Amino acid sequence: MDDKQMQSDAFFKRSANKLDFGNWTIREKIALSCRILASEGHSETLAGQITVRNDDGSYYTTALAQAFDEIRPEALIRINEDMEVLEGEGTPNPAVRFHFWVYRHRPEVRCIIHTHPPHVSTLAMTGRPLVVSHMDATPFHNDCAHLKEWPGLPIADQEGEIISGALGDKRCILLANHGFLAATASVEESLYLSVLIERAARNQLMAAAAYGEVKPVNDALAAESHDFLLKPSIVRASFAMFARRVERDRPLPA
Repeated sequence: MDDKQMQSDAFFKRSANKLDFGNWTIREKIALSCRILASEGHSETLAGQITVRNDDGSYYTTALAQAFDEIRPEALIRINEDMEVLEGEGTPNPAVRFHFWVYRHRPEVRCIIHTHPPHVSTLAMTGRPLVVSHMDATPFHNDCAHLKEWPGLPIADQEGEIISGALGDKRCILLANHGFLAATASVEESLYLSVLIERAARNQLMAAAAYGEVKPVNDALAAESHDFLLKPSIVRASFAMFARRVERDRPLPA
């Protein structure tokens, strides 16, 4: 372990109990995630879903035709892999079917977010992968797959098999002519990466427009930064910051 790593570990050991991680139920985290995504431009249409796997094999998700910015904890529905509603009112988005393929292949994954934010969608239209060329994009270093060809509307098993296979063991995937998917072990981490990938795509497009070629950062340094920025305390504190911001700027209606 080098000096930088030792200093980092010592800092987090001293300060972890001083960070504000919030205190929300799983339903509240999902609703907050939806509102954060809406505030970041991820909810321009009905496209996009969030699912969370429960210990009993059921899933929390949002009902079809509900915008992210109007989601309340009590409005969530609980479904099974047959798309049957076990709790709540409404019908699930048929596109969540492809999430189940990821969950089957990745037992550690507990939360999947899939959206079509504008800059990710624009980058997806170019056929190019995400390039880790800035420190803020390093959480995607060797951790963002790229599906090069659009397999069609993801509402059937075929698309689920293709997308889950292309994702492999990575946390994220950029989907050509489509959007992205984040699949991680927590609501906080999937939301965190969803916010970061849209900003990374925006910065890449701006840099390419200004200078042409976008060069990746040093591989070893990117790996180091990846591990630091995905520390649980960084992820949880970031989620709490985003949540406080959206609660302040976009309070739920009475």
